[in-house]
Amino acid sequence: MTFCTLILVKVSNRRSRRWLNDRLLMELVPRLNAEEIRGLFAPPPFGDDVPLSPFCMTNVGEWDKFRNIDMDKEANIIDASERSSTKRKGRVDADKTAVLNAWHRVNCKTREALRRSFLSELVQGYEECIRAFITDSGDRDALELRVQDPFHRLLLHGVCEFYNLVSVTVTKSKDAESPKMTRITKKKKGVAELPNITLIHFLRMSKEGIW
Repeated sequence: MTFCTLILVKVSNRRSRRWLNDRLLMELVPRLNAEEIRGLFAPPPFGDDVPLSPFCMTNVGEWDKFRNIDMDKEANIIDASERSSTKRKGRVDADKTAVLNAWHRVNCKTREALRRSFLSELVQGYEECIRAFITDSGDRDALELRVQDPFHRLLLHGVCEFYNLVSVTVTKSKDAESPKMTRITKKKKGVAELPNITLIHFLRMSKEGIW
């Protein structure tokens, strides 16, 4: 190495210096054996086949079925998967449309109250009563709830509007302190709607920024 370095100092020709540099680098690297030379041309297509991993060796027969699947079967599986995905997306879009339409029926003031003062347990209780009234009312014409707090009544009216119901608060007597009764009825011409996405779920998603 010292000898090559001394020669390199004396030589000024560019081509000769390049040759000496290459020679110097070759002297620094030991010669490769046959195994190392073979490794330069691996993996395939130049070298040997890559050995199977333990993952591939597990249930080899199952993997062979997967690798050798018929192209027509593969196309049918992909097509069925895409159709199923489209149907699910259509159902989700329909549910979103239904809940947004129901939300837009709610008075602006009530919507703001539901957003700002989100009393989840109270709203959920009202909603469960109203959904049960819609599905199980039978011959019952009205649902009556005693709610004395004015703000709570506002939330109750909002839930009724969400489900396309009529709600009216009446006082038992002319006395200012007499108990108030909120009477909930179905519209004569309209149909009470029951979206798959509940109001409480919609409000939670809105609060989390999902909607």
